[in-house]
Amino acid sequence: MIIYNETFVIETSAEQEWLQWMQQQHIPAAMATGCFTDFKILNVLDSPNEGVTYCIQYLTNELQQYELFKEQHLHSLHVKHHQQFENRYVLFNSLMKTVN
Repeated sequence: MIIYNETFVIETSAEQEWLQWMQQQHIPAAMATGCFTDFKILNVLDSPNEGVTYCIQYLTNELQQYELFKEQHLHSLHVKHHQQFENRYVLFNSLMKTVN
């Protein structure tokens, strides 16, 4: 399993707006690309950062599906997110593979 992880640190004052927008706009748009089979939203409880930290994990069985997403869709999704929440978040991305 390949997991593309987006970790967002959101200003506390924007948390509810951000979470609603992610659930109604961003995540459905990412899933509509057909590159992922599932997703998870996680709230990081022990984050050392100011604000609120969430991880969005997108799952796929094939590395090629992630590469397609990265090449054709990732930039436009990040631009839309940035336009919506400029100066109210920090984003870290990582790509992982399950071991078992």
